[in-house]
Amino acid sequence: MTVSESDDGRRSFRGGGASSSNRGGASSSNRGGASSSNRGGASSSNRGGASSSDRGGVGGSGRGGSTGGPRRDSRDNRGGAGGDRRGGGPRRGGEGGFAPRGRDGDRPQRQQARPDEPDLPENVEAGELDPAVRRDLLSLDKTNANTVARHLVMAGKLVDDDPRLALAHARAARQRAGRIAIVREAAGITAYHAGEWAEALSELRAARRMAGGPGLLAVMADCERGLGRPERAIELGRSDEAAALSGDEAAELRIVVAGARMDLGQFDQAVVTLQTPDLDASRTGPGAARLFYAYADALVAAGRIEDGLKWFLNSAAADLEGDTDAEERVAELTGDDQ
Repeated sequence: MTVSESDDGRRSFRGGGASSSNRGGASSSNRGGASSSNRGGASSSNRGGASSSDRGGVGGSGRGGSTGGPRRDSRDNRGGAGGDRRGGGPRRGGEGGFAPRGRDGDRPQRQQARPDEPDLPENVEAGELDPAVRRDLLSLDKTNANTVARHLVMAGKLVDDDPRLALAHARAARQRAGRIAIVREAAGITAYHAGEWAEALSELRAARRMAGGPGLLAVMADCERGLGRPERAIELGRSDEAAALSGDEAAELRIVVAGARMDLGQFDQAVVTLQTPDLDASRTGPGAARLFYAYADALVAAGRIEDGLKWFLNSAAADLEGDTDAEERVAELTGDDQ
């Protein structure tokens, strides 16, 4: 897992890059947020949804940009963290910490692992974590900081392929460093990818209280959708914090809010929500592809099939990395998939 630093100095996790499945929603990808499946939650609806990426999060990309919220699999619910575990034998997660010196004056290298922590492979090193995040761990005892960092690395590696195990690592980090905002944020994003909407919302709120700023509003709003509370997602989209967002972060939140409108059957309102100057067909890249996809999805849901087809084509053209299934949607709408 790495962390990027935005222009305003905020740090953000980036995990593997897969999209979260199940609900659609903000795509934790472009940002790294979590995505999940089941429509009950943030990452599933509307085939895609907002991307938790913009600001950072443990993982992945999110296949379509549909009006869903953060990170939902773009193939799920149309309407509405990456992992290879590299070789090496497992090692218990609780290494480090203070221990009595041996007779030769050397401090033992390992301490008893905590029984509720997942194993840490031998070759996972704290140095794999972005230095900006590691600096936030400096208030911890050195050996504890090392273990927390390694758990965060594993959460980032696994969030896309094994979100439940990734969440176990993120929880272990939180138990050891629950007063550090970036650790709580990582736990929240990982919980989001694992479909634990309530836990994700709680952790992200805690991170906001500690660090200030708007936090991952798109992911939080999509968690509200996952909990069956689309009205609250819409309220977040109207908040003062939302008004302060710009660029991809603002676009991701609009995608989630549009998804909440679709959850409520308000398809025309969803279309209007996404009508901004960012709907420029000459744009390319993941953010543009997701926004165009979400807009196309809303148009189709509102019965404007021809307009929706046009924007699915625009999404496919903007999607240089193949993150969405816009081409498949085009085939479905034109009958070419028969």
